[in-house]
Amino acid sequence: MDTLSNCPICGNQIFSDFMSCVDHTVSRETFHIVQCEKCGFKFTNPRPEIGYLGKYYVSEDYVSHSNSKKGFVNSTYQLVRKYTLLKKLQLISKYYKSGKILDIGCGTGEFLNVCKSAKWTTVGIEPSADARRMAIENYGLDVKEESGITDLEAGSFDVISMWHVLEHVPELNARVEDLRRLIKKDGIIIIAVPNCDSFDARKYKENWAAYDVPRHLYHFTPKDIESLFKKHDMKVVRTLPMVFDSYYVSMLSEKIKSGKTNLIISLWTGFRSNMAAIKSGKTYSSQIYLIRKQ
Repeated sequence: MDTLSNCPICGNQIFSDFMSCVDHTVSRETFHIVQCEKCGFKFTNPRPEIGYLGKYYVSEDYVSHSNSKKGFVNSTYQLVRKYTLLKKLQLISKYYKSGKILDIGCGTGEFLNVCKSAKWTTVGIEPSADARRMAIENYGLDVKEESGITDLEAGSFDVISMWHVLEHVPELNARVEDLRRLIKKDGIIIIAVPNCDSFDARKYKENWAAYDVPRHLYHFTPKDIESLFKKHDMKVVRTLPMVFDSYYVSMLSEKIKSGKTNLIISLWTGFRSNMAAIKSGKTYSSQIYLIRKQ
């Protein structure tokens, strides 16, 4: 196990215990989440060493790598994803009609394939060999293993996206520096992460599926994202909701909590989460952050 002695955002060395969660996807092991006493950032600590993290992704239930349609929850995920992929393309098209995009953690390549079909020049980074192979074989994409990010030309991308990926990256500050190095001066960085300050997170507590230990190493709030990128001379210029995530995460969380999928409770919880977010303006289950260099 690897134990962090400094907060990845502020560098403080004093933490308090926040919560213990079980890995319900792969190992059934228990992992601990701590909270920085200075800035409040929450992260999994200790966590598996980098060389051992890969084994915690080997499961058909890990849908972004397996593309599984097995079961109601995975089938629902696949159905909603077809819609959200087009919405993601519409989002980047508001800033650039075409250009060069890097998708870090591209999984099996569905988003990049949509971009490729819209005449974007696409590059992907994906650490999973199986997911990378599927992206290349199914869509003919240019997808590199994770070490390939160091070979990419500085300032060469109009858009860089990380869809539910930043929370997985062991070397958090180094990856944010990669983003700053690779994005063009007027480019846009798109970060989507779960929000552990959301209504559904507070309701489900240790059963909240988006804690997803140990694959999720960090557990962000909007304030954390702003602080992290400000530290690297970048600024959040816009925040957008991912309204479907509250329903999907609630379905997963309800299954963890009760052992079965309770659709009515899940939909009601997802609805309540979105309504709470509308009132507060910033506490959706997952959020998209648009970021630029300062």
